[in-house]
Amino acid sequence: MELELVRTYYPNGTNGELLHNNKRVCFTIELPWLANKQKVSCIPEGRYELIKRYSQSYNEHLLLTNVEGRSLILIHAYNDALNESKGCIAPVSICSGEGKGNNSKLALKKLLAVTSIAFEKGNNVFLTIKSAN
Repeated sequence: MELELVRTYYPNGTNGELLHNNKRVCFTIELPWLANKQKVSCIPEGRYELIKRYSQSYNEHLLLTNVEGRSLILIHAYNDALNESKGCIAPVSICSGEGKGNNSKLALKKLLAVTSIAFEKGNNVFLTIKSAN
């Protein structure tokens, strides 16, 4: 399964649109691009494999593998990147500002539903991140 995240970069955050088969699954929010610095920057553009993961902190979520210079980059619910993220991606129902959004838990649930079929069949799930510009 192939997903695509098309980003727009702003000084205070990164907003995106997450697509499957050219149809929007949800929007996304992240930290601004600060040269891939740990805990303060979004990750570099590229293609990453996603793995379904569970933790007590975030419940069911997704893990991006092989992120250069980074570890534990997740797709999990939050609504304000500058205040709640350390480099992860949050699905949101709508972007409300630079790196800000609403209804993240609902958007994550929708994304997990889209990917669950592929995971249940034992298929790989990949996310390609690129710039809208």
